[in-house]
Amino acid sequence: MRVHLFWLALTIVMYSTSSTQPMQARQGSLLLVANKGDHTLGLIDPVAGRQIHAIDVGGVTGHEVVASRDGRLAYVPIYGDSGVGRPGTDGSTLSVVDLRAGKVTANVDFGHGVRPHCVAIGAKDGLLYVSTELDQAIAVIDPRTLKVIARIPTGAAESHMFAISSDGRRAYTANVGPGSVSVLDLETRKLITVIPVAPRVQRVVLSPDRRLVFTADQSKPQLAVIDTATHKVTTWIPLPAIGYGGAVTPDGRLMIVPLRSGNRVAVVDLDNQQVIRTIDVPASPQEVLIPPDGKVAYVSCDASRKVAVIRFTDWSVEKLIDTGPSADGLGWATAE
Repeated sequence: MRVHLFWLALTIVMYSTSSTQPMQARQGSLLLVANKGDHTLGLIDPVAGRQIHAIDVGGVTGHEVVASRDGRLAYVPIYGDSGVGRPGTDGSTLSVVDLRAGKVTANVDFGHGVRPHCVAIGAKDGLLYVSTELDQAIAVIDPRTLKVIARIPTGAAESHMFAISSDGRRAYTANVGPGSVSVLDLETRKLITVIPVAPRVQRVVLSPDRRLVFTADQSKPQLAVIDTATHKVTTWIPLPAIGYGGAVTPDGRLMIVPLRSGNRVAVVDLDNQQVIRTIDVPASPQEVLIPPDGKVAYVSCDASRKVAVIRFTDWSVEKLIDTGPSADGLGWATAE
């Protein structure tokens, strides 16, 4: 009964907003945010612009989140209480959250401390992929059985974040401390190569056409541009401050890059490979998510307990959404 009451209440909140903004593709969707500070997964109504529920993901910190394709489940790797490459606890599980029930209903146990961090769903095979830093691998999980069915070596330590190509054939990991990017073949489940980039890197982004990979140098304010055909850094895009990943618009023309130390995001024109504007946001912008309708960007602001919503039509901050403490990873759930 509690399950049905929760989903009924959630549905009422999502559809009873007085906002006059057209709901269109965002209607019935949820923005998910990993609140590191209180170990919860926040459920945000993107139309009303408020967090409507927070789900305890197990008492230990989860940094990233992805939703199942049918919008019913969310997957949260439980990283631990450390930063990448720093002392602390080593998480060993992935929490499976039933968004209708509003609680964790299952766990994947990796068997030992691996610091699972980034999670994604294969574009072609529908499998779950999770970076397991201490194993120097990407774990492959069958979402039906919740069993680890393979591990793909990354050939480097601290494989923190990764991106999967739109055709589901390749994955690219950002190896933070080594300052490199690993290229993985998801079909053969083998390492193709490791690309040296900088003394230290953070985050990795893939262009929609699969031609370019971007990662942020953490020693200089610049963005590395890697050609996926040659596996080489072909150019550097100067930034106003050190960047931290980002997201590319669906048309492939622009990239939104958080500048954590500058409390801004940069808008990069990928055709000309230069910054064309910056936008002020609350302190410590962390992650960017662009929903399927491509009209706004959501930016989690770690130190501010906020998610900033940037409107593409005029590049203004449309609204600020209150979240839990240390808002980080973002996901998008749309119920079928």
